[in-house]
Amino acid sequence: MAVNEKDLPYGVNRHSALDYTEIVQSSSFQQLLQEKRNFIVPCSIFFLVFYFTLPILTAYTSVLKSNAFGSISWGWVFAFAQFIMTWALCMIYTKRAAKFDQSVEEIKQAADLKGAQE
Repeated sequence: MAVNEKDLPYGVNRHSALDYTEIVQSSSFQQLLQEKRNFIVPCSIFFLVFYFTLPILTAYTSVLKSNAFGSISWGWVFAFAQFIMTWALCMIYTKRAAKFDQSVEEIKQAADLKGAQE
């Protein structure tokens, strides 16, 4: 079954095929992967450590049982801080992902230009 150009989704490059092997091996793509890795790995480690600290501290110590503000214990403060941390990481990642998306678009445009020149 043949596909008409008008049936292709918007944004699909209709005139040239990209050489994905060349894109993956390019220095700009490798730099993008390194930047993503340098951001995602530390954030993930921080999130997991922060997340699992609450159940570990409540199960094996009494550190979070003391009162922080009136009758509110440090355990409740820490639990609420996890919500704040999750929202903050989500906002930070969303902003950083926009930069990653911009880099991807630049890589795609460079590949389109190179493909058009050949």
